[in-house]
Amino acid sequence: MSTTTGARVAIAEALQVVLPEGLPFRFSAYDGSTAGPPDAEISMHLANERGLSYVLTAPGDLGMARAYVSGDLIIGGVHPGDPFELLRMMSDEVRFRRPPAADAVRVVRGLGWGHLKPPPPPPQEHLPRWRRTFEGLRHSRSRDAAAIHHHYDVSNAFYEMVLGPSMTYTCAVYPSPKATLEEAQREKYDLVARKLGLRPGMRLLDVGCGWGGMVRHAAREYGVHAIGVTLSRQQAEWGAGAIEREGLGDLAEVRFCDYRDVPESAFDAISSIGLTEHVGLRNYPAYFGFLRDRLRPGGRLLNHCITRCDNRPRDTGPFLDRYVFPDGELTGSGRVITEAQDAGLEVRHEENLREHYALTLESWCGNLVDSWDACVREVGEGTARVWGIYMAGCRLGFERNEVQLHQVLAARVDDDGDASFPLRPDW
Repeated sequence: MSTTTGARVAIAEALQVVLPEGLPFRFSAYDGSTAGPPDAEISMHLANERGLSYVLTAPGDLGMARAYVSGDLIIGGVHPGDPFELLRMMSDEVRFRRPPAADAVRVVRGLGWGHLKPPPPPPQEHLPRWRRTFEGLRHSRSRDAAAIHHHYDVSNAFYEMVLGPSMTYTCAVYPSPKATLEEAQREKYDLVARKLGLRPGMRLLDVGCGWGGMVRHAAREYGVHAIGVTLSRQQAEWGAGAIEREGLGDLAEVRFCDYRDVPESAFDAISSIGLTEHVGLRNYPAYFGFLRDRLRPGGRLLNHCITRCDNRPRDTGPFLDRYVFPDGELTGSGRVITEAQDAGLEVRHEENLREHYALTLESWCGNLVDSWDACVREVGEGTARVWGIYMAGCRLGFERNEVQLHQVLAARVDDDGDASFPLRPDW
């Protein structure tokens, strides 16, 4: 690369500064420059100056995501509904380095200072965290509602195509590697029911119930009176319709409300499947305390949530925070168990199902690929691209043990210390 002051720099040449070991895929840019093996199965094309500005003004996954979602970064050799192989390749074989300041200045000057003016972000991007204060403090009721709306009120029709007939957007449990997604989701709900010891006539509260899969399973298969609550109006409407279609109205109910507004108490069991990620770490004491107070003595809680592989505090990356789960927070299973215990619950069992979530995400990506054209018509190509790269990236994270999925089973003991548990697990 030329080091002459003011010399023009080709985009592919500029890559050599941050990728000294080269690329495993073929790269090309709108200025005609190329890099990487000509015969590579996977390719990446930077189509225009806006894409370059996205990458330069938000280095890392956020800038590339903006360019990709906008269609300015075109990927070849993988389907946009499942770019898993590209993400795996980048994780395994691409080694970025931070260039010396002098080299960075030369590159930017050669590419053009005008590219340092950030273009407007794609419409799929949520505001950065510091600008969300108009929605309230982080994890206030109003801001939580806005975050849930951003992610879950996309389109029920879109979710039907991606999630399949179960309409279940949480980790499935695969009884065998060859089980279908529907079989695995049914097994997940039944595992939760068995761990909770559900029996006919019991009362179940399902917080963060989504489209009502757990409440319908509990009512249909176990004769349980089940209440589900969700902050997504679209989920509540879909769940209520499913309950009516299945003739479960005398046993099951889905409410559009905050779980903290549930007035009933003395439940025999509570399930929380995929809610803890949205609660916020500082709210764990209040969260587990509320759930404990809603259980009768001897009642059980099953908490099912994504966790980190350690208990060190850190935020999610900018792509997930702005495109997928605004204000989402993860911690390790140790923190989850500690907070449940400190709230007065006795933890009886926990297990890690991270491999099952990798299989679940692979199935969801497969559904997105199979329904790609219909999904694009429903939500637009940019949103469909967000989902493809998000789910494929999460699959890689679960396979590599960067994130995990833990089920924690706890009980509210009575005044005599009786947890109403058998001597050995019976599920």
